[in-house]
Amino acid sequence: MVQTVTVNGKVILITGGYGYLGKSITESLIHHGAIVYVLARDEQKFEAAFTDIATENAHNLHFEQCDVTHTQEIIDAFRRVNAREGKIDVLINNAFYSRGQSPEQMKDEDWAYGIEGTLHSVFKCIREIIPYFKQQQQGRIISVSSMYGMVAPQFEVYEDFPQFLNPPHYGAAKAGIIQLTKYYASYLGSLGITVNAVTPGPFPSEEVKQNSKFVTLLEERTCLGRVGKPEDLAGVFVFLASDAANFITGQNIIVDGGWTSK
Repeated sequence: MVQTVTVNGKVILITGGYGYLGKSITESLIHHGAIVYVLARDEQKFEAAFTDIATENAHNLHFEQCDVTHTQEIIDAFRRVNAREGKIDVLINNAFYSRGQSPEQMKDEDWAYGIEGTLHSVFKCIREIIPYFKQQQQGRIISVSSMYGMVAPQFEVYEDFPQFLNPPHYGAAKAGIIQLTKYYASYLGSLGITVNAVTPGPFPSEEVKQNSKFVTLLEERTCLGRVGKPEDLAGVFVFLASDAANFITGQNIIVDGGWTSK
C-alpha cells in the first residue's frame, strides 16, 4: 500500500497559528485538505492574517480562543474542538511567549517567564491532549524547537546587532522541547501516538529582514547561502501530519539550510 502525503479531513490544532511562520504552516495544511483550528488569544489578528483565504476556506479554517498561559484555557479549547469535530488528529505546538534578553543581566522572573512560555506551555498542551489520543489509540504531536536548542549562537553575528540576539532561556527551553519529544515518543508509542519536533534555522521576520547586513551574516552561515522563507518550513508539518509519516516518531526534523551542519 502506498502512503500519500495528504492530510485531507484531518483535524489539526496549531497554537499561535497566525504568526510569521505559523501562518504559512496553517495555509499549507489547509491547502492539503486539513481542518485547521488556530488556537490563539487574538481573533482580530487571526482575521487579519487570513483575510485572503478565510471566505473560501470557511469550513476548513477556524479560530479557537486559547491562551497557553492558562491550563484551563487549553483544556477548554481541546474539549470544544473535540465536541465539534468528534476527533482531534494532530496537535502542533507552535506558540511561545518570552521576555528578557541579556545573558548577564536577565532577571530571575524574566528567565522563569521565558521558560514557562517556551517549554512549560508545550508540556501542558501535550499533557492535556493525551486523553483524547489515548481514547482514539492514535494521534500526532508536533512541537517546534529551534536551531538554538541544538547549537549555541555564533555571537560574532550579533556583535553589531545586539537587538537580535537570542536569549539564553530561549535556547535552553527549545533544547528541552527536543528532549520532551523523545520522552513522550517513548511513553506514547505503544498507543500508536507519534511525537516529533521540527527545528527551524534562520527564518528572520519581515521586520528583521529590513536590516540587510544582518541577514547577509545569517546567509553566510548556511550551506544554501540564504535564509529560510516561511513556505520552506511548512511542508515538513504536512508530511509529519500525514500517513506517510506513520513510522516516524521521536525525531527532530531540522529545517535550517544546513546551518547546524557547518
